[in-house]
Amino acid sequence: MNWITNYVRPTINSLFSRREMPENLWTKCTECNTMLFHRELSDNLNVCTNCNHHMPLDARARLQSVFDGGVFVEVPVPDPIIDPLSFRDQKKYTDRLKEARKKTGEQDAMLVAEGDMGRTPVVVAVQDFSFMGGSMSMYVGNAIIAAAERAIELGRPLILFSAAGGARMQEGIMGLMQMPRSTIAVQMLKEAGLPYIVVLTHPTTGGVTASYAMLGDVQIAEPNALIGFAGARVIEQTIGEQLPEGFQRAEYLLDHGMLDRVTHRKELKDELITIVRLLMKMDAPIKGDLPAPTPEKEPALQLEDPLPPEDAK
Repeated sequence: MNWITNYVRPTINSLFSRREMPENLWTKCTECNTMLFHRELSDNLNVCTNCNHHMPLDARARLQSVFDGGVFVEVPVPDPIIDPLSFRDQKKYTDRLKEARKKTGEQDAMLVAEGDMGRTPVVVAVQDFSFMGGSMSMYVGNAIIAAAERAIELGRPLILFSAAGGARMQEGIMGLMQMPRSTIAVQMLKEAGLPYIVVLTHPTTGGVTASYAMLGDVQIAEPNALIGFAGARVIEQTIGEQLPEGFQRAEYLLDHGMLDRVTHRKELKDELITIVRLLMKMDAPIKGDLPAPTPEKEPALQLEDPLPPEDAK
């Protein structure tokens, strides 16, 4: 046996060998191409620290970011009939659903939850674009109705975060029918006198924009979010004209009266709290999510040197 070959060399190699790098430690910004450390990006709510580009945020992370302490209770959503049209393109619709559920860990493209936001009780519905492009399905329609009914039952405002490419083509007319269903759900809220606030995130397009995403009492969007019904190329081909720069982006729509606000994601929670409390005729929010200070009772006036009882006689 060679002592150097069998002992010394393996020991040196083990000390200086290259350690394996875990996957998904770095994310590349799609806007400025900056490499971002995953923990730093997560702490910044998936907003690029270099150029402020707002990257996608999944539904569960969105709920954790708006509810106090990230604590919320999910509102159950009735399950619809699966694959009512027995649809098949390159794959069966049922197989696509299984893949999307395995990838995201969610039942479908919308989550509904209730909880406190700045000590203000609310119901929140969030669309998840990572689930089949956030497409509007029968489940999504059921989720919006469940959210509206729960908000009415508890007397709370409803906040909806939209992110979708339109109706789900695999459900055909069933998917399109969620447009009038969701519109009726919004009308139920209005008749109950409860606020309905919509936050449009990137992207919000198609039948979603033509229904519940544009019916809010207050319309807020994240910076540079794509918002529209038809695609820009389709519009250009239809009207035969070149569209202006920034067309269908949040800032352009704000300038032309389609939106009320364009708000940075890190400032969104505080703004929603202010708006909700204003519409619900509640006291103004307190900075830092602290309870209102308890007024101290003024102490009774006393003499500096009170007389003893025998001298007071």
